[in-house]
Amino acid sequence: VVSAKSCHVLQCCSCCYQASQLTSQNISARPFRDLLVLTVATQETDGFRRFLRSAKHFNYTIKVLGRGETWRGGDYMSPPGGGQKVRLLKSALEDIQDENRVILFVDSYDVIFSSGPRELLKKFQQAKHRVVFSAETLIWPDRHLEDKHPHVREGKRFLGAGGFIGYAPNLKKMLSDWSGADSDSDQLHFTKIYINPEKRKSINITLDNKCRLFQNLHGALDEVVLKFEDGRVRARNVLYDTLPVIIHGNGPTKINYLGNYIPNLWTFETGCTICNENLRPLSGLQSEYPVVVIGIFIQQPTPFVTVFFERLLNLKYPKNRLQLFIYNQESHHEPHVRTFLEYHESEYQGVKLIGPEEDIDPVTSRNIGFDMCRDNIDCEYFFSVDVDVVLKNEDTLRILIELNKPFIAPMMTKPGLLWTNFWGALSADGYYARSEDYVDIVQGHRVGLWNVPYISHIFLTKADALRTDLKDPDLFESATLDPDMAFCSKVRNKYILLIDIYTFLLSTENYQTNHLHNDLWQVFENPVEWEERYIHENYSKVLKDGFIETPCPDVYWFPVFTDVACKHLIEEMEHFGQWSGGGNTDNRIQGGYENVPTIDIHMNQVGYEKEWQKFLLDYAAPVTEKMYPGYYTRFDLAFVVRYKPDEQPALRPHHDASTFTINIALNQVGIDYQGGGCRFLRYNCSVNAPRRGWALMHPGRLTHYHEGLPTVQGVRYIVVSFVDP
Repeated sequence: VVSAKSCHVLQCCSCCYQASQLTSQNISARPFRDLLVLTVATQETDGFRRFLRSAKHFNYTIKVLGRGETWRGGDYMSPPGGGQKVRLLKSALEDIQDENRVILFVDSYDVIFSSGPRELLKKFQQAKHRVVFSAETLIWPDRHLEDKHPHVREGKRFLGAGGFIGYAPNLKKMLSDWSGADSDSDQLHFTKIYINPEKRKSINITLDNKCRLFQNLHGALDEVVLKFEDGRVRARNVLYDTLPVIIHGNGPTKINYLGNYIPNLWTFETGCTICNENLRPLSGLQSEYPVVVIGIFIQQPTPFVTVFFERLLNLKYPKNRLQLFIYNQESHHEPHVRTFLEYHESEYQGVKLIGPEEDIDPVTSRNIGFDMCRDNIDCEYFFSVDVDVVLKNEDTLRILIELNKPFIAPMMTKPGLLWTNFWGALSADGYYARSEDYVDIVQGHRVGLWNVPYISHIFLTKADALRTDLKDPDLFESATLDPDMAFCSKVRNKYILLIDIYTFLLSTENYQTNHLHNDLWQVFENPVEWEERYIHENYSKVLKDGFIETPCPDVYWFPVFTDVACKHLIEEMEHFGQWSGGGNTDNRIQGGYENVPTIDIHMNQVGYEKEWQKFLLDYAAPVTEKMYPGYYTRFDLAFVVRYKPDEQPALRPHHDASTFTINIALNQVGIDYQGGGCRFLRYNCSVNAPRRGWALMHPGRLTHYHEGLPTVQGVRYIVVSFVDP
């Protein structure tokens, strides 16, 4: 899941590994060498490669059955199913003549090894039976057979078919009467043998009741935890205090979570051990960059859409190797999309736009986007991005491509929250469950590349995956799951969903579209993005480095607003348009009489009073408390003033109705207007060239008698806030 650096996972391994030559006092050399692991894998999925990786780590000898065959053994989740595995195993055993050969038969797509052959064989011999099956808490597939299972004093009672170990002759005997179809149930077949007392005794079968060899995770989510020790990671069954050798993630369980660590993919001593494997470096490439279709999806009113497109433009990737698919369902955002395309469409290799008038539903739109990549022979990747994603890292696309994975996503958070775009685990019913490492990953305490069961909002997938395993048009369809859940469920059947590198997601809650510049109102919902958009880049130096000027005695001058903030405030006020008449009677203020009236609009008239108070408390109050230590400030009256030569060019000398005043220039002298400024009469000191976005802070009532100097050309705008009016 998360990473502050590029990482990598699950390198493809070959299909056969030679066993280690280690011996011990308990295990003789011959049976150790004679252990053979058989598994069935008709396709090489990411889960299969994960299995092989763990096997290679411990030097197991693996033989893969069924490679290249069409799978006809069912979907494992509902009976019947799995009979094809029995057929393949029975055939493979016919070629094994050594009576001392020990066979371990396990699934592969959802299995990892937690320890090596020596420990496995030792525990098998201690079981004192010729065949040992994994055990489960839940009976499957026929609950009517429950009473026929032998009772156990302690441990799990029911047979699991996902893993068993035994001597070849005994396994041959167990499979001798198999004549079922590929779609018949393997687990039902083995269960009927086990519950038959004569066959159980004849073959000498037992169950691994306390999970010393096998750990089935279905129905045992709370039993298994990670055990970190000496640079190695094990799975520990806390119910029986055992360390299983083989972990089988049958059902919607946490095999992905455990597989992020076991056997040594991530440890506290080393961090991520596989994050730099099998990379695809893009450095030095230009025209050879992979062609990527970027799918942009706008499905609801969203703040900072113009900023999204600005960041899209800033991605460090050749635009002539990018195609854009833009799906916009919101009429409100049509001007934003239209403006972006008007200026930049020609820079990209190609653009396809679906607008609100085409009335295409979101699921269909995503399939159309996939097809745009599938149908282009040059397309190598599809990069899906919802418009509420904040692409702050300009290298995001490059990093994801260089990780060289079939399916990968960056992790996103919402500032100040534990919310992310991924799930750490699944519950028994296939929905959200928090994994034990979720908080550490979200907070960046564990850095790596993490396999997760669910992602949303943004992902990168290889075009080859879309053309093969993900080619069906029903990827987002399910009788029980919503579209994105259905999509992730189908993707993880073939691929491991990986997440890496930080970014964050915008909140779309309470986003209103009834203003000209609605992003101004996002100071509460999206404070990080609001600050980046509207707060001056040098504001942080004000408090940290004392970046404050004193143009006149006790007058402080510091940067606070960006040019965009100034522009939006002016345009918002002009859009509202209800400027005061400049008379002394003013029902907007307490008492209804204004001694020194201005042509202005109050913040509460445009519904911006709460947001302005938030801005003042977060960005003005720290400065006032620095310059006037010990003084607690309370902000009240705030308004935008307009000065025009033919309307109100100046303001006569006066005291403000405040303890002190904050006055922010919203446009630029010499460009937007001529003249203007502020003169403090007692000190005969003037600020004649106010800087756009800079705030003047000065005492109001007593010492700083001042006037607004005449604006002789153009229009001048300032925003004024009275502190303790």
